[in-house]
Amino acid sequence: MTITKTQRDILGSSALRPDGVSKVQGDFAFSSDLHAENMLWGATLRSPHPYARIISIDLSGAWKIAGVECVITAEDVPGQLTYGLISEDQPVFAKDFVRYMGEPVAAVAADHPETCRRALAAIVVVYEVLTPLTNPEHAIDEAREPIHPDGNIIRRQQIIHGDVNATAPIVVEGTYDIGMQDQAFLGTESALAIPDHDGAGIEVFVATQWLHEDRKQMAKCLALPEEKVRLVLGGVGGAFGAREDISLQVHTALLAMRTSRPVKMQYGREESFFGHVHRHPAQIWMRHHANTDGRIVKIEARFVFDGGAYSSTSSAVLINGVTHTQGPYQCPNAIVDGYAVRTNNPPCGAMRGFGVVQACFAHEGQMDKLAVATGIDEVEIRLRNIIHTGDTMITGQVLESVAPLERCIRETAAMPLPREMEAHPHELDLPGGSGRTADRRNIVRGIGWGVSMKNLMYSEGFDDYSTARCTLTNGSVELKFATSEVGQGFVTLAPQIARSVLGVDNVTYDTIDTQIGSAGSTSASRQTWMSGGAVDGACRMVRERLFEHVGALHGIDPLRLAIDDTDVVDTIGSLRITVQEASTNFTVSETFEYHHRPTQDLDDNGQGNCHVAFAFVAHRAVVDVDVELGLVKVVQIATAQDVGRVLNPMSVIGQIEGGIAQGLGLAVMEEIIVTNGIVRNPSFTDYLLPTALDAPQVLISMIEEPDPQAPMGAKGVGEAPCISVTPAIVAAIRNATGKSIDRCPVRPQDICF
Repeated sequence: MTITKTQRDILGSSALRPDGVSKVQGDFAFSSDLHAENMLWGATLRSPHPYARIISIDLSGAWKIAGVECVITAEDVPGQLTYGLISEDQPVFAKDFVRYMGEPVAAVAADHPETCRRALAAIVVVYEVLTPLTNPEHAIDEAREPIHPDGNIIRRQQIIHGDVNATAPIVVEGTYDIGMQDQAFLGTESALAIPDHDGAGIEVFVATQWLHEDRKQMAKCLALPEEKVRLVLGGVGGAFGAREDISLQVHTALLAMRTSRPVKMQYGREESFFGHVHRHPAQIWMRHHANTDGRIVKIEARFVFDGGAYSSTSSAVLINGVTHTQGPYQCPNAIVDGYAVRTNNPPCGAMRGFGVVQACFAHEGQMDKLAVATGIDEVEIRLRNIIHTGDTMITGQVLESVAPLERCIRETAAMPLPREMEAHPHELDLPGGSGRTADRRNIVRGIGWGVSMKNLMYSEGFDDYSTARCTLTNGSVELKFATSEVGQGFVTLAPQIARSVLGVDNVTYDTIDTQIGSAGSTSASRQTWMSGGAVDGACRMVRERLFEHVGALHGIDPLRLAIDDTDVVDTIGSLRITVQEASTNFTVSETFEYHHRPTQDLDDNGQGNCHVAFAFVAHRAVVDVDVELGLVKVVQIATAQDVGRVLNPMSVIGQIEGGIAQGLGLAVMEEIIVTNGIVRNPSFTDYLLPTALDAPQVLISMIEEPDPQAPMGAKGVGEAPCISVTPAIVAAIRNATGKSIDRCPVRPQDICF
């Protein structure tokens, strides 16, 4: 039977996930499902204090418990005592001080998780409790005693662009607060470490976003050559940025090497809240100067990001935030000052949107205030200011990306609004849902807007690359890459690329591990562009080798050959043979390393070509608010997103819907409550997440204008959906209530009082 293009899972089709059935049926092996013969369990002792001096640690009680095989502290780390993604400032175990609630102090390995629990309870740590630094504004005071040897200020970045003395007749300003959001992945941290028989190396199966970076940091702490630390991707139950930093990797490996037995560690839900970084809480002040026609003349801004106890990716989050001060709007003049600081609050780092979420909440609040001040419609005020390809941004960088922003806004605005609420609605259609607390008479509907742009890939001169290998033999392809599959769908996309380039249908991928060059992190909306580019490049190299082989066999110039569906054809002759036939008894393998164009560090004034590319999106939110009780139901989200080129429609829709759900959470319910450094709600009982009943109707338009910079014309779609949906929802709540709400998540008391 002839297989037509529409029947094949090539680029442009909604190919099914290869891991989809096993996940739905419960057969998929997540990292927490792993097991090894003769395995021990590991567990971590954590500080109950946000800031304290360690006076002594007595391990004798733990050693006396039957079944305990190993107890370790900072004294047992054979290599480097600290690790970190950008700055190696975080201890494997606290030694002299604990700097946040939940910081690891010791770890044990035992025959059973309950034995581990008893052993941890038997360890006696004497602390001198100190007054924690929890206000990020206080951390900026350079006269204040630092809580860390590297100081309290992780990074400061200014942006000075254009005429700093420029002004305009319309001036609006506001201070915006964004709460600490958790990534809340459903699969908690877990790892299985298996030591080599000779004790000279270790293999670790772990759920992570960046295998090679984990290996680099682990090798330093374990005092091993990198090639002796082999990492294999365990099944990942979500990530959203929290798995970029290492958590239990070094602890698990140390316990395994000390006991010469496999060791498994797995966090419970409460420990997971302490075991990974969170979204930075931030306070942002902005002042916009505009002409009476609504066009922006100058922006002034000040950002303060609370990085918590250790730096993680705070410096990069800060750069993303301040460089997106203007949002997707033209701005000839700007003065911006930004800080990322250390406090004794929980460490913060990467989360979906990575600094731009915070900036967008502020600049979209400003656009709504500007609309009111000028008397211009909130859609029109945005259209008058939108940025275009070729415009200069406040960093001095010229926007080279395709920027279909006007289409995003207009297509979103054209989508139908939901029906008005019925006179006697079903209880699940009311704010408060099945609680049956809302009264129809108190419900007011509001509409709000959010528009954003998001940088793609890594910035500021980082040598970002991804590696892939393609092997063709007997009409089948095997791909090899280290790209962490965290749910974004690369294991679906990579075979689609191979089928499209090589005309094959049977495509598999090898184990995702460190036995090939790095693929970089699954973050920054980069893997479709970067690892997709690597797979595409490797497949194209194999195709050229195949053409050379066919050309030699048939006496044809290889330049005349092309792939048509599943055949190799002579474009100016009669030869047509299947790829299966052409590659019979022929094997070719090629490895390709894809790099994007170089970027630059920002100078002291925040000027430089620091970003690679950008994507754009618009959101319109419709909400119903019970103004008496302060309850909110998000009724509808309409969005048009710049995707470059759609490679897998179903996957893109899934990313957009998932991102909207996370943005909704930040808008109205998700916040880690920290009081004096103490986390008050480390559970899904008290940390509220949107459920299916909170999910609104979602209308989606995918804007396809392929970007010539991208390997296949496609832009990453993972982050953009969650960025401007939050300010759109909050704007809709403002519209419904008439209240000036400048924080998220919005609490009932923000509406009622």
